[in-house]
This record gives sequence, structure tokens and C-alpha cells, in this order.
Amino acid sequence: MTTATPLGGTTFFSLNVTTREDFLYKSSGAIVAAIVVVVIIIFAVVLILLKMYNRKMRTRRELEPKGPKPASPSALGPNNNSSQHPATVTFSPVDVHVETR
Repeated sequence: MTTATPLGGTTFFSLNVTTREDFLYKSSGAIVAAIVVVVIIIFAVVLILLKMYNRKMRTRRELEPKGPKPASPSALGPNNNSSQHPATVTFSPVDVHVETR
């Protein structure tokens, strides 16, 4: 805003200069909006990349041949059990009540 003030027969124009603090205060809404837009763009890019990766991995899984099941460690022989513990199965007795008619 420009105002004219007479001072002893001459006119001086004084400008209302916006200080740096006023400028930051007035533009804080725009700064927050810009940050929000950047975060949304980053989120969208990450989401698109994850979808592309998921699609690629799914097609890779569907296209690779289904091989036979790997052999169990007990079928490979007793020499391979040095690094693995033998599989043990324990059965506990259970009370079974059978109705007779």
C-alpha cells in the first residue's frame, strides 16, 4: 500500500514493506499445502512401484515350472543328519469314549 505524506512542502512516498516474518506467516498455508502434495506424490509413486513388483513376482511364480517336492532328510541317508536333528514324532494316549448301542 502506498501513502503520500506531505512533509514541509515535499511529498514522500512510504511503502508498507512486508517483513520476512509476515511473509512466512502469510505463506505458511502454501508451504503446508506443498508439503502435503509432495507426500501424496511420494506415496503414489511407492504404491505404483509396489504394484508393479507384485505383478512381476506373481507372473514369475506362475510361469516357473513346478518341480517335485524336495527329498526329506531321512531319505538322504544317515550321514546328512550331522547338522540336522532327526525328526521325532510322539503320540500321547487319548481317552476315546465310544458309545455302544
